[in-house]
Amino acid sequence: TTKIPFKLNQNQALLTFEDEEVAQRLIKMGKHTLNLDRKTTDVKVTPFTLGMGVKFELHVTISGKKINVSEVPELSIPDDWVRDKLELNFYKSEHGGGGEVENVKYDKKSRTAVITFLRPGATDGFARCTKYPFYVNGRCYRLPVSPSTDVHLEKLQLFSGISKKTILLKGITETEDDEESVQDMIEIHFQKPSNGGGETERIKYVSKGATWVCFEE
Repeated sequence: TTKIPFKLNQNQALLTFEDEEVAQRLIKMGKHTLNLDRKTTDVKVTPFTLGMGVKFELHVTISGKKINVSEVPELSIPDDWVRDKLELNFYKSEHGGGGEVENVKYDKKSRTAVITFLRPGATDGFARCTKYPFYVNGRCYRLPVSPSTDVHLEKLQLFSGISKKTILLKGITETEDDEESVQDMIEIHFQKPSNGGGETERIKYVSKGATWVCFEE
């Protein structure tokens, strides 16, 4: 289900009716006079239009041959030597390594590396391992490791929507009543057939500030 946000501003209300014919009839009428706490207020009824939205499918593939390594210690040796030490360290089975290494990409600036193993499924041993021992120069460092993932988007779509069952009320006069009481009075008014209304599904009124509401496509 796609959720589309909409910003509801101060002194506005959204009403969704069970029957879209009711909403369309109220929109054609344009203006309505409400009785709120012994005061009358003219409100404008407008169609409810959602802004532009984006819908897509996110696919994540976990590699069985690559792992990401971070926090590689800064060593006073050439980068090639660091790559060799990483390869030897992750090859050794006594440390729970993944086996024969095909390639090591090491970035000194970010202190990260990507280890690619020769055998598919070699990274399975790291699934529950968040820290892996790295032995160098007589010291042991615990390096964070994580599976390498490939993320890509599919079925990207741009859309905008109009809810034919929902109306937007603007220009509601502020009263001394609390927000919920005013909301009830608005709902009662628009439920009456004599006012051109009908059965409502939901309503949201904002007296101060603004709020975000979500609609499901």
